[in-house]
Amino acid sequence: MSLALQDYPNPGCFDELIDERGCARPHALALFNHLDSFSTADIQERKAAADAEILSMGITFTVYCEDEGSIDRAWPFDIIPRLIRAEEWRIVERGLKQRTRALNLFIDDIYHGQNIVRDGVFPRTLLADSKNFRPECVGIDPPLGVWAHICGTDLVKDKDGRFYVLEDNLRVPSGVSYMLENRLVMKRVLPELFESYAIAPVDDYPAQLRQCLASLAPASANPQIVVLTPGIYNSAYFEHAYLAQQMGAELVEGRDLVVGNDDCVYMRTIEGLHKVDVVYRRIDDLFLDPEAFDPASVLGVPGLMRAWKRGKVALANAPGAGVADDKVVYTYVPDIIRYYLNEEPILPNVPSYRCFDPDECRYVLDHLDQLVVKPANESGGYGMLIGPKASPEERAEFAELIRRDPRNYMAQPMLTLSTAPTLVDHSAEPRHLDLRPFILSGRDTYVTNGGLTRVALKKGSTVVNSSQGGGSKDTWIIDGEGV
Repeated sequence: MSLALQDYPNPGCFDELIDERGCARPHALALFNHLDSFSTADIQERKAAADAEILSMGITFTVYCEDEGSIDRAWPFDIIPRLIRAEEWRIVERGLKQRTRALNLFIDDIYHGQNIVRDGVFPRTLLADSKNFRPECVGIDPPLGVWAHICGTDLVKDKDGRFYVLEDNLRVPSGVSYMLENRLVMKRVLPELFESYAIAPVDDYPAQLRQCLASLAPASANPQIVVLTPGIYNSAYFEHAYLAQQMGAELVEGRDLVVGNDDCVYMRTIEGLHKVDVVYRRIDDLFLDPEAFDPASVLGVPGLMRAWKRGKVALANAPGAGVADDKVVYTYVPDIIRYYLNEEPILPNVPSYRCFDPDECRYVLDHLDQLVVKPANESGGYGMLIGPKASPEERAEFAELIRRDPRNYMAQPMLTLSTAPTLVDHSAEPRHLDLRPFILSGRDTYVTNGGLTRVALKKGSTVVNSSQGGGSKDTWIIDGEGV
């Protein structure tokens, strides 16, 4: 009875599995009936089994420390799954497809006619100051008109229990390999739980990813796909290698590829040069091609942009897609959806303030103790101010940063992120979480069944990133309420 709900602390916010009376919600009842039958020794045994699986499977992530450099750490995993009802997820899925379609139309428009700017829906000044707008991409027509082929959209639930979009990740989003491995670990350490629920599968993602990438290839009966990685010291290298292996694609570094005189891309092999049709690149734009961007880059492939422009190779995600991966641009996505699709957004944004707007900037500066302020292009939870938890000195320093460069900041109210029961020592305690589903856009659009749930393992924390002490859960999209 070590996970008995009568011992579960009141989280003071919306808990996804436990209601306000302290009872399991209907769709979580079967889960807790099963977990409640475990002794403390049983729970510790399952937790130890999960940790052993993670070590044996080599599931790691990399963090960077000033004193020690880069360190590989075992993936922190919680054995209590997150449950989402299928009828709720179907709405989310439609909203994600709508959002991704509109964002791709926006990116394509920005690199062509810029109608949304001319029509006054999107400010020209934001585009002029964008760190991720690439003039080199103007006028290019990528295959199928798609720029962001792999998108990771971060979702949160507020105190009303409704999903909100927190941000869009359209450059080189990561984390999907951990979603897949989480499911494998759960099946091995708690297989009996899978008899209690009809759980939507996630293991088709590598096949769906390969199909998406293949649909971008220039005419080829059997396209050659490669995953381009910066190398073993990149924090997401585990994922690069994992996805390449699962897709049956080659994992390559920049030095393994060469652009020929015919502007085609070739892979160096012991048998000679092999033509490459699609590059799933996990390298940022500015390091992708030293001829087009940073001439000092040793990670990219000289001439790769030239090959892409001439339609000899497909790149996913397309260079320049990051123009929409900007937290200030994010505030315009509801307008972008209305403009291109003539539809109302299915998934709402978190209410936001644009610091480049003088009136909104004054409000932000006057209420820093109540707001979360984010820079436009940072990720991983870095560079932001959590106002209610910051010191007066930190808020004063951040106010000066905003005044110097208001275009680079936006602010949001401090959300009361939803919680879910998480194993802490021998009992379940509420911990805040978010969700990153993955959307593939090629000839068709595919949304993962759920996604990567990240959980803040520190009590009271809302920072879920693994590099800052967060962990993860398996995410179950369930049909019905279990047995």
